[in-house]
Amino acid sequence: MPIEIVKVTTKAQLKSFVQFNLDLYKGHPCFVPDLYGDTINTLRKDRNAAFEFCEADYFLAYRDGKIVGRVAAIINHKANKTWGNKVVRFGWIDFIDDLEVARTLLDTVEQWGKERGMTEIQGPLGFTDFDPEGMLVEGFDRVGTMVTIYNHPYYPKHLETLGFTKDVDWVEYLLKLPEENWERTERISNLVAQRFNLHSVELKSRNQLVKKYGKPLFDLVNTCYSVLYGYSMLSDKQIEQYIAAYLPLVNLKLVSLIADKDDNLVGMGITLPSFTRALQRSGGKLFPFGWVHFLKPLLSSKPKNIDFLLVAVHPDYQNKGVNAMIINDLMPRFIGMGVESMESNPELELNVKVQQQWEALDKEQHKRRRAYHKEIE
Repeated sequence: MPIEIVKVTTKAQLKSFVQFNLDLYKGHPCFVPDLYGDTINTLRKDRNAAFEFCEADYFLAYRDGKIVGRVAAIINHKANKTWGNKVVRFGWIDFIDDLEVARTLLDTVEQWGKERGMTEIQGPLGFTDFDPEGMLVEGFDRVGTMVTIYNHPYYPKHLETLGFTKDVDWVEYLLKLPEENWERTERISNLVAQRFNLHSVELKSRNQLVKKYGKPLFDLVNTCYSVLYGYSMLSDKQIEQYIAAYLPLVNLKLVSLIADKDDNLVGMGITLPSFTRALQRSGGKLFPFGWVHFLKPLLSSKPKNIDFLLVAVHPDYQNKGVNAMIINDLMPRFIGMGVESMESNPELELNVKVQQQWEALDKEQHKRRRAYHKEIE
């Protein structure tokens, strides 16, 4: 049967777009669904502040009246201007194990981009770095996290058959606390603090985190991440959205902020209890009863698994041991909580600086994901 491509134009079609991913991977032991409502809001043009500088359309592939694939076509004009290219991104891509379905979806994105003057296609990428990105190419037998994409092994095989090649890779680490004590890390941390007159911020309330450090925290992210692959600076409106959505839920014991003598942030590590099992058990939906599964990780004082969400050190303080201060701040708390393992989440393969911070830990590089690219003819 021929493949029909339908542009998403209605709320019902958008729901079908999001639901297809959940249906395709239903029951898969390594798949972790996104929060359904969050994904809807990210894709809605009236809800996502990234549409200040992005444009996008979404497409469903049908065969014999049944959805067999989906894809988003995105142009981030700010990123294109920053990096001096003309890139159309493909994201939120899923398809059955059928090369022609994959070809038709990607051809649709290429044509969409070509009509808008783009000369290259990249992906999977979202609107910004804060959306899931990178196709899994290693670690198909490992459980994902709430901020990463899971995909079947046939995805990269089909893309490579269609002429897509590696642009960049991200690696992910499974981290465990070593059995030896922390005297060396603590000693380095103390020396760095004295040498550069730095201190660990004592957070007393979530309100303090939100009101005093929310904006500086994301300003630090902009400064640190600006040189990373495809990054586009977060706008003030985006920062407001992220502060409101995430910081009020953060467990203060799982946050490390490092500041200078004037209380300016120079480093930070934000971690979360793993929501992997909660997302799997709820199917990614909070209602009517899915929210019950999130109570345990949200309220637990002894989370067994931790996800690193954001780690950043100001360029002026990189390679000076500030990472040791962050690790020294967090790890004793993890030990006290009885944490058994930690996920680094994706780090660019060539970002040696961020990977060096795990040297004090037992680590296993257990997943790899890839952004592909191809010239548009």
